[in-house]
Amino acid sequence: MPLLGREGIEIRHYRSDRICDGAGRILLHPDGPELQASDGEGASGLLILDSSWTRLPKLLERVVGDPIRRSLPRLVTAYPREGKLVPNPEGGLASVEALFAALCVLGFRDESLLDQYYFAEEFLRRNPWLQETSEA
Repeated sequence: MPLLGREGIEIRHYRSDRICDGAGRILLHPDGPELQASDGEGASGLLILDSSWTRLPKLLERVVGDPIRRSLPRLVTAYPREGKLVPNPEGGLASVEALFAALCVLGFRDESLLDQYYFAEEFLRRNPWLQETSEA
């Protein structure tokens, strides 16, 4: 996992008795309005749920505090995936891809997030607009 142990990133594993406080955080969610640079003003961070589409509703039940739901602009994953219920569903991203793209939109481009991601070069090639975002 490319983000494990990285300063400023907290990774929690799902447990049915664990609650996640989403108050004031931007929750990356496919049904939210598209993320804008101004969304970062006043937000207390990003919340990314690493999950399959089928497990997402169960994880969302564990998020409290009314987070700010936002979706990402159209992106193409480089991570080779194949769902058991939905073959290669469109719109799915690796968590590192989602985090990198969200930070680019918010104006905090950090290429080092992709350093340990095997498919980084292909992800950037498939999403050229990410190359155009400024580096913070």
